[in-house]
Amino acid sequence: MEAPDERLVRLHLRRLKITPIKIKPKSKGLTDYIPFLRPKVKAKELVVFTRQLATMINAGLPLVQALDALAHQQENKTFKEIIQNIKADVEGGLSLTEALKKHKCFDNLYTNMVQAGEMGGNLDEVLMRLATYMEKSLKLKKKIKGALTYPAIVVSISVIVVTIILLFVIPVFEKMFSDFGKALPLPTQIVIAISNFVKNYILAIIGGIILGSMALKRYYATEKGRRQIDALILRVPVFGPLIRKVAVAKFARTLGTLINSGVSIIEALKVAAATAGNKVVEEAILNVRANITEGRSIADPLEESGIFPHMVVQMVAVGESTGALDTMLNKVAEFFEDEVDATVEALTSMIEPFMIVFLGGTIGGIIVAMYLPIFQIGDIVSGH
Repeated sequence: MEAPDERLVRLHLRRLKITPIKIKPKSKGLTDYIPFLRPKVKAKELVVFTRQLATMINAGLPLVQALDALAHQQENKTFKEIIQNIKADVEGGLSLTEALKKHKCFDNLYTNMVQAGEMGGNLDEVLMRLATYMEKSLKLKKKIKGALTYPAIVVSISVIVVTIILLFVIPVFEKMFSDFGKALPLPTQIVIAISNFVKNYILAIIGGIILGSMALKRYYATEKGRRQIDALILRVPVFGPLIRKVAVAKFARTLGTLINSGVSIIEALKVAAATAGNKVVEEAILNVRANITEGRSIADPLEESGIFPHMVVQMVAVGESTGALDTMLNKVAEFFEDEVDATVEALTSMIEPFMIVFLGGTIGGIIVAMYLPIFQIGDIVSGH
């Protein structure tokens, strides 16, 4: 029998009029002893769980029974245990929000919306809205990942190919050219010098890259480091505007969904700031929140931040004045999600030829540099 603890097993068996002689937990597998081997809860699994829970509640199924059914059909062992624990907590008298807050896979956005649904008595509607939001966020994330994957793969292949050529191919040519008795062309000398440097200091180069990456990661983990790097990212040509559009789309979608679900504007802005994905944008949203607590509108501090386009400010102002802020924010989100689509397609079209030229130019340049002395063999021979 599957249950979070022995007490619940006994309770369930008592209901079935069965008296257990002995109850003991099933022996643990390797993943139970090594936490990082345990499967993680994927965003897609969370979306499916949320939508199914909303459907079951809407159909009139009690929350505990819905959670029990979802736990039994869940294939991910980690998520299965989480759902079982949530069910046990709800049975023990906790609200769904309090039970969800115990688990890291449910972020502030999720718990805030569930809390609003519980308080408003429309949990099924809020969960359905939350599932739609998560699906759109997941789709947006996949597009960005897709745009960055191609250049990352091409650059990685280029580095590996060039490193192999420098370590194993160039030394063969160098040995062959050493008997020519004549000065090698400058491009050939440069390639051979680079080859010798890489060959002699390959371990130091790898170590430097690893240490540099670790240092950058640690610096980014600090408030100052994250602010500076995120500000720099927004200024990078092509990628900067794309990241800004993504941040605006996420902000508008998150804020619109939260307000529509009954979350207060102050709490909604706090959650939207945390999900922005960029420190500069996050601070701008928190500044808007601080201004609202002083009695100002949303539109004015949004414009003062310099982060949000004028069109966003105008639509927010219209939404505030007409009392349809959530609708306007969702329209903004849809517009910028379409903008992200267009930018990603243009970026992919632009990167592809650039990468081909880069890869071909690098390897072609090395090959030409190595063949220049061979072209001069006739002159070397005639010189003798």
